[in-house]
Amino acid sequence: MDFWQVFWLMVWAFFFVAYLIVLFQIIADLFRDEELSGWWKALWIIALLFIPVITALIYLIARGRGMSRRQMQLVERRKAETDDYIRTVATASPAEQIAQAKALLADGSINEAEFEVLKAKAINSN
Repeated sequence: MDFWQVFWLMVWAFFFVAYLIVLFQIIADLFRDEELSGWWKALWIIALLFIPVITALIYLIARGRGMSRRQMQLVERRKAETDDYIRTVATASPAEQIAQAKALLADGSINEAEFEVLKAKAINSN
């Protein structure tokens, strides 16, 4: 293989992978869309099977704005779920924080002054 054959192989491979990414995004969006009926979803899938490139372009042009809106809603929902989970796991009640600080004081890891600082932080956090 000479340089240009390798070059064009890489260009075509890039476009093929880009097409696959777009195709999977379209299929995911079809299943995510709650407004579209099952028959329309089936019709889009069949069209993607028989006329893939043209159907993908038509889908992106006709439904691209809704596609981005649904993707943003999904991202926002997942971020909210992650934030809620982190909030429930990471935050301890003031009583738990004081108990942990008292265990550290009893263990000798911190002194009395540090215990008072941790206790004040726990009480002032709420």
